[in-house]
Amino acid sequence: MAIPKIDEQNITAAIKYIDEHGVPDKNKSTQYVLVMQDGKQYPPKYVIAVANHLANGVDIVTDGFNAVEAKNYFEARGYNIESKQEKYELTISSDEIVSTDTRFSIDNLHIGDNYKPIDTYFVKADGEKIKRKYNKGERRNTNQTLPRLAFQIFESQINNLSDLDKENFPICKYSPETDMICGIFKTVEEFLKYKNSMEHLTYRRENGPQYVIYAWNLFSTLFFVKECLKRFGNKGDKFILVYRDKTEQEKNQAVTDADVVAGEQKTAQGCKNPYSKVLLESKNIIFRGAPGTGKSYLAKEIAADIISDGYTDKYTDLSDEQKKQVEFVQFHPSYDYSDFVEGLRPRMNDDGSMGFELQDGIFKKFVDRARKNFEDSKKSKELVEQEISAKTAMTEFFGSIDLGEETFTTIKGSKFTIVNVDDRHIDISIPGNASIDKLSLNIEELQKMLESDVIFEKVSDVTNFFGKQFATQAYSYDFALYKAIKSRKIEKQRLAASPEIQKKYIFIIDEINRGEISKILGELFFAIDPGYRGKAGEVATQYSNMHTDPNEKFYIPENVYIIGTMNDIDRSVDSFDFAMRRRFRFVEVRAEDTQDMLESLDDEELKTEAIARMDKLNAEIISVPDLNENYQIGASYFLKLKVLDFDDLWTDYLQPLLQDYVCGLNDEEDCMRRFARAYGYRAHSEGNSDEAITN
Repeated sequence: MAIPKIDEQNITAAIKYIDEHGVPDKNKSTQYVLVMQDGKQYPPKYVIAVANHLANGVDIVTDGFNAVEAKNYFEARGYNIESKQEKYELTISSDEIVSTDTRFSIDNLHIGDNYKPIDTYFVKADGEKIKRKYNKGERRNTNQTLPRLAFQIFESQINNLSDLDKENFPICKYSPETDMICGIFKTVEEFLKYKNSMEHLTYRRENGPQYVIYAWNLFSTLFFVKECLKRFGNKGDKFILVYRDKTEQEKNQAVTDADVVAGEQKTAQGCKNPYSKVLLESKNIIFRGAPGTGKSYLAKEIAADIISDGYTDKYTDLSDEQKKQVEFVQFHPSYDYSDFVEGLRPRMNDDGSMGFELQDGIFKKFVDRARKNFEDSKKSKELVEQEISAKTAMTEFFGSIDLGEETFTTIKGSKFTIVNVDDRHIDISIPGNASIDKLSLNIEELQKMLESDVIFEKVSDVTNFFGKQFATQAYSYDFALYKAIKSRKIEKQRLAASPEIQKKYIFIIDEINRGEISKILGELFFAIDPGYRGKAGEVATQYSNMHTDPNEKFYIPENVYIIGTMNDIDRSVDSFDFAMRRRFRFVEVRAEDTQDMLESLDDEELKTEAIARMDKLNAEIISVPDLNENYQIGASYFLKLKVLDFDDLWTDYLQPLLQDYVCGLNDEEDCMRRFARAYGYRAHSEGNSDEAITN
């Protein structure tokens, strides 16, 4: 979506046009209003649509851009935009359904998707008001509150209906042309036989059968409530529903959530690993269990399985591009926020002096990649083409100049040269400036200027575009480069573009319990919560005041999934933050769960013997009163049989580990003898003796 090509004169003409012709009801503002100096108010989207009509001769339509884009367009040009907060009241009686919202129509109940409930109550003819008695765990003021209240008021009457009456009870009719959706069912299974839809509500009675009816958006049960009043109510009884328009973010989030869920369900169907579905459902999981059970190996298998859509479960089989969707890090006691999120890092300046610069940590870099993909996947074909065009123009421009040689001039006559260009910055030299002779420009700001349809004629236009009250020094140089790029006669190519496909990104944290979580994550405790994916969980990072845009917020998009691994017997487990435990789904990986990794042992007899020894040893371990499944030996230890024999595996790896397990127990030596016997190890000096030994 993009704002059409219009200018200030078109806006002025549009305001005059609206003063003369008024605003149609369907185009009246619901979220924002444009407030002019004389106090008059106008709907921002409609003003732009009229301006586009007057400038370009097209129909007056507002479908090509949303309310937030219209708001940002005007604010960037110094206009006053105010949020409009209006409540609507819908009254349901046995005779009619009316609303204070002039857009409401009983013949188009689909518009209920655009509204959010605020309050619901029942008013008796004598004025008594009754509200919903919420069950434990029931959310307040949802799309289902109104029909639940109707069930609550008329529960006994509905229960006394015959089966045929319940079957034919009216629920919803979205338009005059569609059939009435009917039926009060006793079970979800009965409902699904009638209508194969997951959009339903279940009303549970304390003593008696439950009721299931169709319910989707805010208006989908209005006919049901009206019919209840008609059959069971008294004259003058009515239900009141108070609601408001959803914000643009709420609308977009609803669409996003639906898209993400559909994508996850589709991916889950194609995946082979059963744990892949667990991760897709939960967003964050931690594999816990005994050492050597292959938790890290399993995490990479899942990542490959999900990213390849079930094509392979081997990370090494992924393409270089697919591998960018996976990141792996291992926590340790000295790991901190600057490693993970962002922090100051030393940098060598051009003059040889040492300085510091803010650099992103591994997780923030990874999330930025995922967020760019997620946001790009929501862009229209036209917007993608605009971005490609801007990037192409910049690439050709910077590739055609001699760095440090070609001189550019600001509108006030300051001369400068470009000395370096990278993905994030344009470094310039300003020889004639006595106070500062070097400056680093944000390349993203220049790109945004080129992508937009705004015509920049002076530095104040740049200031207004970025919504700033005062211009910065950088804007003068941004404006000069913008003019220089625009003046170059770069042949425009016909660009074939399409929205980017949304991908899934998986971040693996090995030994997650060995790091000091609060020191590493900081404010990301909030954003990392699966319930706060997207902008609902955005936070300001600790170094946000050093960002190019101090108001920039960090959030984790919906296409990011996190896998952690931890050993249950690690001493640092006891200090694992409870806030993290609430944000992760803990999945136990037992020793026998990952024995399939031993398939990589080419010798079939060797593999069979390895499994047999592993099972016997683990059975003996859990027979020790002070030990349990968390101390069993995982299959990854037995992969060392590719280069070792069974005796070397015992003496060099298993025996030292098991001695640590039993250290301090009263029967330490006896335990070790039993372990050795179960494993099948015998000291060379004993020959064929049945007595196993330990040191």
